[in-house]
Amino acid sequence: MRNKLTLIAAAIALALGTSAQAADTKQIDQQHKAELEKCKDMKGNAKDVCKKEADGKHKVAKAEAEVKEHDTPKNRLKVHEAKAEAQYDVAKERCDDQKGDAKDACQKAAKAERDGAIAQARKASLDSEGRTKESRRKE
Repeated sequence: MRNKLTLIAAAIALALGTSAQAADTKQIDQQHKAELEKCKDMKGNAKDVCKKEADGKHKVAKAEAEVKEHDTPKNRLKVHEAKAEAQYDVAKERCDDQKGDAKDACQKAAKAERDGAIAQARKASLDSEGRTKESRRKE
C-alpha cells in the first residue's frame, strides 16, 4: 500500500513538473516573439543586431529552463555556452557595421572572447565534476 502511494505521489509530481516545464517553454517562446516584434520597425544592421539579441536571449532562457528542470553540471555548462554564443552572435553582427580590416579584427576579437568564455566555463565544469567525483570516492 505504501509503495502504491509513493508511486501515485511520484506520478503527480512528474505531471506537475511536465506542466510547469511546458508553461515555462511557452512563456519563453512568447517572450522571444515579443522581442522579435520590437525589431520589426528597425532598418539595416540595427534590425539584424536586434534579432540576434532576441535569438540569444531565447537560447539562454531555454538553457536556463533546462537547468531549472534538471540541475546538472552538463546543463549548467550549456547555459554558459549559450550565453557565450549569444554574445558572440551579437558582437559578430555588430562587426558588420565596419569595413575591411576593422571588420576582420572585430570578428576575430568576438570569436576570441567567445572561445575564452567557453573554455573557462568548461574548465570550471570539469573542476566541479572532478571535485564531485572525488567527494563521492571519499564517502
